[in-house]
Amino acid sequence: MTERDIALELQQLKAENSKLKKINEALISRVEQGGGNQYAPYAAFEHSVHLAEQVREKTQILNETLAEVEHSHRALKQANEQANIFRQRFIDAIESISEAFVLLDRDGLILLQNSNFANFWGKTGISIQEGANFNDLKERAKASGFIKRATPGSEQNSPVYQLSDGRWFQLNERRTSEGGWVMLYTDITEIKQAESARYEQGMTQKSLLLQSLIDNLSQGVVLISSTNQIEVWNNRFAQMSQLSPNQLRSMPYFQHLTNLTELDLGVHPRNKDGFDVQILSNGTVLEIRDHRLINGKLIKTYTDITVRHRYAESLEKSERWLRLITDNVPAMIAYIGSDLKFQFTNQVYVNWYGWPQGSLDGKSIKDSRVDSDYEQLRPYIKRALQGESLSFEIAENDNAGDARYLLKSYVPNRSSDGAVQGFFVLVRDITERKRNAVALQKAHDQLEVRVAERTSELKLLNDKLLVEAEERRLAQVNLTNAKREAEFANVSKTKFLAAVSHDLLQPLNAAQLFTSSLAEEVLEDQSKSVVNSIINSLDDLENLICTLVDISKLDAGVVHADKGIFKLSELLGNLTNEYQQITQQYGVELRYVPSDVMVFSDSVLLARILRNFLSNAFRYTENGKVLLGCKRRGDHIAIEVWDTGAGIAQDQLKEIFKEFKRLKTSHTAFRNGLGLGLAIVDKIAGVLKHEITVSSDLGRGSVFSVIVPIGAPNNVSLPLKVQHNEQNHNDFPDCKVWLVDNDLSVCAGMSRLLEGWGCSIVTAVSLDDLRTKVDIKHSKVDILMVDYHLDFDETGVDVARDINGQRDTPLPTIMITANYSQSLKNEIKSSKILLLNKPVKPMKLKTSMLYLLRNI
Repeated sequence: MTERDIALELQQLKAENSKLKKINEALISRVEQGGGNQYAPYAAFEHSVHLAEQVREKTQILNETLAEVEHSHRALKQANEQANIFRQRFIDAIESISEAFVLLDRDGLILLQNSNFANFWGKTGISIQEGANFNDLKERAKASGFIKRATPGSEQNSPVYQLSDGRWFQLNERRTSEGGWVMLYTDITEIKQAESARYEQGMTQKSLLLQSLIDNLSQGVVLISSTNQIEVWNNRFAQMSQLSPNQLRSMPYFQHLTNLTELDLGVHPRNKDGFDVQILSNGTVLEIRDHRLINGKLIKTYTDITVRHRYAESLEKSERWLRLITDNVPAMIAYIGSDLKFQFTNQVYVNWYGWPQGSLDGKSIKDSRVDSDYEQLRPYIKRALQGESLSFEIAENDNAGDARYLLKSYVPNRSSDGAVQGFFVLVRDITERKRNAVALQKAHDQLEVRVAERTSELKLLNDKLLVEAEERRLAQVNLTNAKREAEFANVSKTKFLAAVSHDLLQPLNAAQLFTSSLAEEVLEDQSKSVVNSIINSLDDLENLICTLVDISKLDAGVVHADKGIFKLSELLGNLTNEYQQITQQYGVELRYVPSDVMVFSDSVLLARILRNFLSNAFRYTENGKVLLGCKRRGDHIAIEVWDTGAGIAQDQLKEIFKEFKRLKTSHTAFRNGLGLGLAIVDKIAGVLKHEITVSSDLGRGSVFSVIVPIGAPNNVSLPLKVQHNEQNHNDFPDCKVWLVDNDLSVCAGMSRLLEGWGCSIVTAVSLDDLRTKVDIKHSKVDILMVDYHLDFDETGVDVARDINGQRDTPLPTIMITANYSQSLKNEIKSSKILLLNKPVKPMKLKTSMLYLLRNI
């Protein structure tokens, strides 16, 4: 209770006490003056007694209340003293802080402030008093220009004010429980100045870094203003233009520098690709690009593309070789992308349909001449784009309008992630074969009809029995002749493929030698990728040609086994060393369990089977393991190849041995096959009379085996073992080589390859040509290389025999040939000449040379 409340209550109690006294006096007076009622005095007395008691009680209550009022007055005085002490302490506390402090009520009126707050606003000339409106004060300060800039606050940051005198203040404010505000103004001028200094220093460092970056670019860079004036240039531009920094500063306009440099400084429209190419007098090739900025300025870049330009020319030459080879393959070859547009066709393909060379490139299969057959091709195209390899027969008209029968094979091309990007088309004309088959069927049907007619008439026409029998015999003779003609045509086809393979493999061998030597040079990443793609394409073409020839030979039955007894470990060891070289490329681990068993087989054909097994295991195993080993089975031994690849479904185990058959799981990021490898394995196994077995667990891997009879180890001549060594560009220091080959492109490619290995090579197209270049009898030479087929019926065997006959010590000799005949192998076997077949792999050539040099 306050003093005022206590005083009011005391006054009220005094008034009530005075009133009770008056009532008491009136009652006593009335009792004393009372009349005839004898009990009236007593009653009055009794009533007075009660009144006196009530007066006493009221008086006691009044005294107690007065005591409480006095106690409350003392407590209130003490509380006021404490409040004054707390207020003074609070004022001292806010005066001691360095920030400007102010306390506002809910209406924005100033309740309390410290001297720093008064000094903060005192420079505005505005009087700061308690009770003043703070919002009005702030608006007046903004209007007067005292607050130069104000940054509004957010949930994360407090408001910041910049004053006209250069000072910066940050406002921190908080609501009070009564709805008012507590505000602190903190001077952050030094922090802002430090931030500005750091910002300017950072900008200076960034400018230096940017200039350093531009100076270290391999491109020449120059910045031109909208008025055609040089503003910025780097050191590379100065080097290319041969202009000194003083010239660039003293004559900043482009038109003044045009006559001082051969560099193209013009600003004009570029070609359709947005750049120009300039060839300088020193042979340097530059790519010039213009980059127009929004503010009208121009950035010109000059890039040295000399190496890339030369590689592009080399690649164009290789592409011409590839086109020459495919155009001479006697089969129609094309490639169609997933958009159903032709991306490649060979000459045979376009000639068959009557199109000029290159006119089908980019044309949809629907818009080409084969559009009339598109509805028949649609289901096969759909299956190919789904990843299935297939072959089918179809009737079409050629460019002369004649009806022909074609055997088409579609082989999908997969990307590294397994998606089908398109498919290869291989087409063979089987019209004659189809007509012969129809003729045979027709003759057979006619024969059946005649036999039925003659049989029904036998009882009545017994005298004509001999005539009918003669007719039947003649029909059978005709059938036999037709079959013989078909077989002769098949053998002729095989002989043709065998003969033409030599002419095809010659330029292919040269192309591979050039690309191999190019791959061993230091290339840019982009160029290296293109060269690797060409190498892979040439390898695929080689595999295609060799596979087609092998299939044709096996179908014609001209391949015969030359069986003998040999040590199995030598064959398996060489294969292991050969495939160890490419394990890192395919990302697989190859293990080999050796065996010293002697076997009875053809080592060349058996090696072909095992190479197909290993190649498939490498191709379809990703980051897994491959195991080559043997298991004895009585008097036979099983040579097995295990892998941890994708595996094969049980119902597909027989399908994989069909021609052009590849399963959906049969794809890899490294190489796409044609689906002929296992078909060749099956045919070679038939020639050798060896059993082929396969078992597989889908998702876990497969095992392929060939069962070979064990032979007796008596009087066995073992094949030479060739050690595979790690490739090194310095394996042949001071090695001198003579090469005799009638193909100049092969000589050029071999020279480039061997010189890259450190060899010194002399090439010649014949023995007489070699005599004009070296002294055959006395010149120092380490290795002789010869081709088998030379001009004017001269052979490499004759050349090697003639050269070695003139020297005291025979030269180590390598014969490189595209002749795969058994007769040549038998002829070479009796000499010490090492035989290599074209196209020869650089790794195999290097290994053979190292073997000869280390066994001299």
